[in-house]
Amino acid sequence: MKKVTLLLLLAVCWVTVSAQEKSILAQLEEIAIVDQKVMMPMRDGVRLATDIYRPKGDKPVPIIFSRTPYNFNSYRDGELVTRTMQTALEAVKRGYAYVVQNERGRFFSEGEWDILGTPLTDGYDAFTWMAEQPWSNGKIGTIGCSSTAEWQMAVAAMDHPAHAALIPQAFGAGVGRIGNYYEQGNWYRGGAGQMLFTTWLYSTQHDPMAPRLPEGIAQEDLQRLQRFYDMAPRYPRVDWKEGLSHLPIQDIIKNVNGPQGIYEEMITRKPNDPKWYEGGLFHDDMEFEKPSFWFVSWYDVSTSPNLAMYNHIRANAKDPKVRDNQYLVIAPTLHCAYTRATENTIVGERSVGDARLNYEELTYAWFDFWLKGEENATKNEMPKVRYYTMGANKWQSADTWPPAETQMVTYYLDSKGKANSRLGDGTLSTKRPSKDNPDTFQYDPMDPVTSNGGNVCCTGNAIQGGAFDQQEMELRDDILVYTSAPLEAGVEVSGFIEAKLFLSSDVKDTDLTIKIIDVYPDGTAYNLDETIQRVRYREGYEKEVWMEKGKVYEVNMTPMSTSNYFEKGHRIRIEVSSSNFPRFDRNMNTGGNTYDETTGVVATNTIHHSAKHPSSISLPMIIKK
Repeated sequence: MKKVTLLLLLAVCWVTVSAQEKSILAQLEEIAIVDQKVMMPMRDGVRLATDIYRPKGDKPVPIIFSRTPYNFNSYRDGELVTRTMQTALEAVKRGYAYVVQNERGRFFSEGEWDILGTPLTDGYDAFTWMAEQPWSNGKIGTIGCSSTAEWQMAVAAMDHPAHAALIPQAFGAGVGRIGNYYEQGNWYRGGAGQMLFTTWLYSTQHDPMAPRLPEGIAQEDLQRLQRFYDMAPRYPRVDWKEGLSHLPIQDIIKNVNGPQGIYEEMITRKPNDPKWYEGGLFHDDMEFEKPSFWFVSWYDVSTSPNLAMYNHIRANAKDPKVRDNQYLVIAPTLHCAYTRATENTIVGERSVGDARLNYEELTYAWFDFWLKGEENATKNEMPKVRYYTMGANKWQSADTWPPAETQMVTYYLDSKGKANSRLGDGTLSTKRPSKDNPDTFQYDPMDPVTSNGGNVCCTGNAIQGGAFDQQEMELRDDILVYTSAPLEAGVEVSGFIEAKLFLSSDVKDTDLTIKIIDVYPDGTAYNLDETIQRVRYREGYEKEVWMEKGKVYEVNMTPMSTSNYFEKGHRIRIEVSSSNFPRFDRNMNTGGNTYDETTGVVATNTIHHSAKHPSSISLPMIIKK
């Protein structure tokens, strides 16, 4: 009897969901022309699969365009999937055509795929095709998160006249070189490899031997096929906690019998490889003249370069109107998790309070202004920067990033020579140390410091992103821990966090890692941001410079970013080590390529802190008087 009841309940649930899905399609068909699997031609003859949802009638309308490497097919396993249709329904209700397209070589799109959907001309050609349609008013806005955002900046630099405005969200995968950041689309941080792309490409790149539909296939055949054949591979699940430990790195996907593709070539590139400048990444020598509404997260993989990108456009766009029409939201969430904020938003283990924001209304207000010409609060009321301060748990606004009232306050590392672990004697103080009592630790790449939360995405089960208590991790002797005295008054830290470390070692090359932490009175230690520097690139990414045994070197870390209120009684802490794995790949300490090495050597690394070698961290503080 219980079994029959359960089956009936499941049947009722299925009917309810199915009816809901069909009702969304029915609603769309009442107000929209639905034209799926339009094969949009590019200049080289390759056709890109495109779904178009536009209001009925003859009135030309603006277009919201989303271009993606991901599967947006409306049917999965024979059932209607409504996520794209729900987005399209809202857009059509508001007077827009919604167009979603797969990059070349993805699913039903023809051609060969590259990680950034090159050539860039695909985006330009799509704009031209859409602008020439009789149902288009000639204005196109682009939107998307992560890999659906990454292509927007470089295509915007081509300055198509129909491309009226952007909303890039979590867009770091499209940022190549910005100032001192040479991340090349999140592939690197400080010259060290970010391992997220190993796991991401496993589940994204299409094997060149996979079945393909014949070129030139008719639209009506694609519409029929999409109901039962969506071209989506089914990748076997991988335990990436184990999988990412395989050496050499270049064989990780091969080791789990994954798809062949571009990973094995990309993993061999260095941070300034010419190939990074041939694809779809945006670099700071490119022009950018489009109004943009940028979305960033505190616990994303690319917060600092994303913020640097925003500042770069505000400072360098040629048109003053473009410089003045750059807006920014920074949310206290994980990668692309803006809309998941609740009245009690938990990021990892830490509650950051009510972090909700009406993203849908912000989006349409932006597009209404730039694509329809409607006057609204976008220009009159929206701050240039809206950012969320954790700890204080509130949204704040500013005209610039960092806020103009920030002051850089320098804290110096100090100890009596035993800062190893949180049980050691490492301190942070605004007083510059006089004597050098250096702290030494052993870095063994075969036993790296493991990642514990952090600012990451896309690593499967290997890392859970966000803020987690670091106390247990801080018992390791290969982590140097420096902690301030309890704060006598609360202080807000909002902006870029700079760190300078003085290192000596007995190996040719190693890494330095750093983490900024908010320590509560009960000892709970929540991570805010983290970074790394491969020491061979300490003088820049155009060359590799090796260390000499025992010589002291100045290493400037890639800046971190946060907005956090340290309450009275809290302490500021940093951790210094040489690994954060598998967030970043392991330096084998040999001076080799890293990607093809299977054996490392143990490094004896020493951090110096004295009048001559003042290792320090500089915090952007807003001090309330």
